[in-house]
Amino acid sequence: MEHTPKANRLHIGIYGKCNSGKSSLVNAITGQQAAVVSDLPGTTTDPVNKSMEVPGLGAVTFIDTAGFDDEGTLGPQRLEQTRKAAERTDVAVIVCTDGEPAVEREWIGMFGERNVPVVLVLGKTDTLADKGATAARLRDATGINPVTVSARTGEGIAELVAAIAEAGRGASDEISITGDLVGEGDTVLLVMPQDAQAPKGRLILPQVQTIRELLDKGCTVISCVPEGMRRSLDALSAPPKLVITDSQAFATVNALTPPESMLTSFSVLFANYKGNIRAFMEGAAAIDRLEERSRVLIAEACTHAPATEDIGRVKIPGLLRKRVGAGLTVDVVSGADFPADLSPYDLVIHCGACMFNRRHVLSRLARASSQHVPMTNYGIAIAHLTGILDRVVFPG
Repeated sequence: MEHTPKANRLHIGIYGKCNSGKSSLVNAITGQQAAVVSDLPGTTTDPVNKSMEVPGLGAVTFIDTAGFDDEGTLGPQRLEQTRKAAERTDVAVIVCTDGEPAVEREWIGMFGERNVPVVLVLGKTDTLADKGATAARLRDATGINPVTVSARTGEGIAELVAAIAEAGRGASDEISITGDLVGEGDTVLLVMPQDAQAPKGRLILPQVQTIRELLDKGCTVISCVPEGMRRSLDALSAPPKLVITDSQAFATVNALTPPESMLTSFSVLFANYKGNIRAFMEGAAAIDRLEERSRVLIAEACTHAPATEDIGRVKIPGLLRKRVGAGLTVDVVSGADFPADLSPYDLVIHCGACMFNRRHVLSRLARASSQHVPMTNYGIAIAHLTGILDRVVFPG
């Protein structure tokens, strides 16, 4: 379970007011002292992540968040971190301690708008004189039947885990990286540059995950660098069914790819695996509308020290300015940083998001869409800029 990438785990957020017992609940579910527990309001500041295995769901990540009503000096900042956690939440567990869920009802509505399943919890039942009546009031106020739980006594924990597993099964999408592009017996050629951006001694996560899926499908996988692509093709008795490359090598690889072979990139595959490929494809059309006075946002999921050949900070801006003009403004954000107000931008270009779960990427897409700002991704943008987007394939 510890070897399952965090981005591939179902993210289960625990939400509620200060001192509603959220952290105690996380500890009771995980069976560990995963979160600090205190009677002082505002003990939980930044969201706390804890990974575990849930029967019926597999590897998941629990997110313990600050209270809805945090009024400390850093209360607004803590609440902002809670809202950011909500953007990557696949299942929301909302904890109440009484039958009057005013603030909780607002968050239930917010998650409902995002199609995020909600598990409602009536916590600290060991302190309630009539938990049945309180649970009934909570059900009437929200329309959701709550799970009654006491983290102190352990009452209801098994029922809560079962409810989370049931909600999680409905929330998790079984999406394949390569989808229907290849199947058992097909040969796939992976072209992977080993430049300054490539980690020494290992492959990057999208490459590893793609190779594993192809092997599970029964494909024959051949790997090479762009300089060795011609030799690899010559060694094959027939052209490969599919060629997958790093997006930055699109132009070189496209020139060498046999016409009978399909061509795509890891970033394009992950645009579908992590987000909405069709929305990204539509967003790429905005590249043709850019002018020298336009402004573009590059969004990276991971945080890293920029390399001299960095694809997001150097290569894509270079391609854009070559087409539009040197005066084009390009801003870069990374990690959890993503502007609430995207209106100053004419286009957002997102990385492949291998470090994000799918819900997180879809939340960013939804934000851009609600503000009428087109959004695409690295691979699709590069394919468009190099004039080969019509040649590139994606699942479905």
